[in-house]
Amino acid sequence: MKKAKQLTRRVFLRGSAVLAGTALADKLRIQSTAYAAGSDRIKFALIGCGGRGTGAAAQVLNTGAPTILWAMADAFTDRIERSLSSLIKGREARYDSIDVPPERRFVGFDACQKAIDSGVDLVLLCTPPGFRPIHYRAAIEAGKHVFMEKPVCVDAPGFRSVMEVNKLADKKDLKVAMGLNIRHTPRYVETVRQIHDGALGELVFQRAYCNNAGVWTRPREPGQTEMQYQMRNWYYFVWLCGDHIVEQHVHLLDLANWVKGTHPVEANGMSGREVRKGREHGQIYDHHFVEFTYADGSKLFSQCRQIPGCWGSTGNIAHGTQGVGDCTAGKITGKNTWQFKGKRVSGHQQEQNDLIKAIREDLKYNEGWYGATSSMTAILGRMASYSGQVVKWDDAVSKGPVEFPYTKKLTMNSVPPVLPDEKGSYPVPMPGVYKPY
Repeated sequence: MKKAKQLTRRVFLRGSAVLAGTALADKLRIQSTAYAAGSDRIKFALIGCGGRGTGAAAQVLNTGAPTILWAMADAFTDRIERSLSSLIKGREARYDSIDVPPERRFVGFDACQKAIDSGVDLVLLCTPPGFRPIHYRAAIEAGKHVFMEKPVCVDAPGFRSVMEVNKLADKKDLKVAMGLNIRHTPRYVETVRQIHDGALGELVFQRAYCNNAGVWTRPREPGQTEMQYQMRNWYYFVWLCGDHIVEQHVHLLDLANWVKGTHPVEANGMSGREVRKGREHGQIYDHHFVEFTYADGSKLFSQCRQIPGCWGSTGNIAHGTQGVGDCTAGKITGKNTWQFKGKRVSGHQQEQNDLIKAIREDLKYNEGWYGATSSMTAILGRMASYSGQVVKWDDAVSKGPVEFPYTKKLTMNSVPPVLPDEKGSYPVPMPGVYKPY
């Protein structure tokens, strides 16, 4: 995207330590008017200051349009400081596009609302996904545009809430963007367009893969409360993460739904903890295989695995009566052979470019609808693989269990929804025993 407006100053910070970086940020105070469509700067808040949130903030700053990081919020102070320092030291960070003094760095479980109320136009919701339905509602009710990372929920009640808030966002004409960056990546966009135009003939089945070695673990520290430990290790607890089929595989399930033009109506699957089963791995599984069925009878065969030393693959392949479409490679073979030859573009950057354009030009823009549906698709798959049962979409949506404590006011001394036993191990769903609803 070409720059909509050149910023008046571009000063680059290079090679300073964390404390020096945040100290500089305190000094770089500027006056900024409230956003008016098409003219002034868009003030935004980063809520959830981990790696993905920091990346999203940097990409908003790099859209070429006048934006300013105005507030930051996280459960932990050190994450805000680390994120802010990283943004300031970034090669494209501009002094006059970051203005987050200490009084606009909010910490704790109530930090999201404080950031929303800090005078911003846009909020980036990048906390652990269990919080997403609550934070999304708060932002839309306050009249803010929203970017929210995937997934948008970890259970059926969260899905129903997000779908309800989507209606409110449309009514208020607020712009809502999703962190499903594949939908903003040209080779995927063009491949899906070819499929929708009939290049594969009738779609028969799809294969989706998200197989890798897994992610970080963080050791328990002396003096931590159980809530602090789980918040630091949110990836390994269903109430915070949804399991990796929800937190990561949602990208490929969303791609499959996009190709198909709808969501599945049922799922059955199998899964377990074969390798990653230590106390530090909480309660989630290390592999899931799910067979999804769409209303017309076509299938999606879905794999996601997080075990080192195994075959790794991330992608989606669609099979039709006239050919095969490799969406990840941007290639179609068969009767209508085709290869994407366009420019390689970062979907993460493009999704922010498109959002800022929609805000400035007041375009209709709500990706929350497909974001919610694809998140629920992943939850449906988890319910099927945890239980070993065939799970219907309508039953999952209406009767799926509550995982996140929506009605409780949380603090770092609160009791989490799951607790370790006397040996330090967490409860793990058992197929054949676990009830999907």
